[in-house]
Amino acid sequence: MVPRDLRGKVAIVGVSEADKIGVRPDASVLRLHAEAAKNALADAGLTIKDVDGLFTAGIYSNLLGEYLGITARYTDGTMVGGCSFILFVEHAMLALAAGVINVALITHGESGRSRVGAPPWPGGAMQPTGQYENIWGITGAASMFTHPATRHMHKYGTKLEHFAEVSVATRKWAAMHPMALMKDPITIQDVLNSRWVCWPHTLLMCCLVTDAGGALVLTRADRAKSLKKPPVYVLGTGEATQHNMISQMKDMTWPETFKVSGDAAFNMAGVERKEIQVAELYDAFSFTPMAALEALGFCKPGESGPFVSGQRTAPGGAFPMNTNGGGLSYTHSGMYGMFTVIELVRQLRGECGQRQVKGAKIGIAHGPGGMFSAAGTLIAGSVVP
Repeated sequence: MVPRDLRGKVAIVGVSEADKIGVRPDASVLRLHAEAAKNALADAGLTIKDVDGLFTAGIYSNLLGEYLGITARYTDGTMVGGCSFILFVEHAMLALAAGVINVALITHGESGRSRVGAPPWPGGAMQPTGQYENIWGITGAASMFTHPATRHMHKYGTKLEHFAEVSVATRKWAAMHPMALMKDPITIQDVLNSRWVCWPHTLLMCCLVTDAGGALVLTRADRAKSLKKPPVYVLGTGEATQHNMISQMKDMTWPETFKVSGDAAFNMAGVERKEIQVAELYDAFSFTPMAALEALGFCKPGESGPFVSGQRTAPGGAFPMNTNGGGLSYTHSGMYGMFTVIELVRQLRGECGQRQVKGAKIGIAHGPGGMFSAAGTLIAGSVVP
């Protein structure tokens, strides 16, 4: 667990997507990384020459360093799936606080839709999933993420309508985001009537498949104050890893990694759940953020369905969640965690225009990696309470 005395000592000073996200048949994985890195550094008022710490997942960091022209004194290629970039915030914070580096660059680039320069998907009999899960029809994210959802329905009486509430709410947020891929309004009935992908998930309960890149820039708080944009302080972080295959999850209704990482972040930040004003929770499927709401302590086990009912997480609702439109409607290139942090920073800076959560000063970004296998949690603020 990260000591509390690091709270507020490091800040996020630059964030950005690639030049364009969604469908990019013109852009390789490296180009998506590079565009996002360039844009995030410009957002911070810094250049490539200022970067001495490089953090990335999915490709070798030395390949990216070569492409960008960075000589890094510290590099981290931790790869635990979609939450890797949230974990990198903690790792960068530790390196910055120790004085090992001065400026950390965290990048993401993935050609999830167009597959330009993308590595082949790992799998087959050489992998444990190929030996023990694929033979039973568990062959991809859609079929893997169904198991926690169906178990939750069986144990707690959660309904398809609850999942649909999340999809509709995120679409309302996406309608106000200029870079969101899907903006047309949808209803609960639209979600329920969309074609089945893998029961209980219909198409509109599943994330998008897009091409996208994103990047973050961090530095120590004392330097952050002199840069281009208002700093967003890292108040609390947490991470956890456990199983790899979904079949090895101890309790499919309770992602223990979510609780471990969440508790660590709240303990470090020294804030209570009720102080969170905006939440960016990874939504690979509509049930995914519902599981997070329970494990992070925003509601009790089994109560996430009623919690999200009545469009509580939509614009104007009591619990603003996934205010960029999430992976369901904004973008999802394969590893979405980067974009939870980008949106959180923008909300805390007050830069979100029509979708801005009024008065937001403290918020949370959280996501899973793999099949609830890993988790990363970030609590950040425009102030240090």
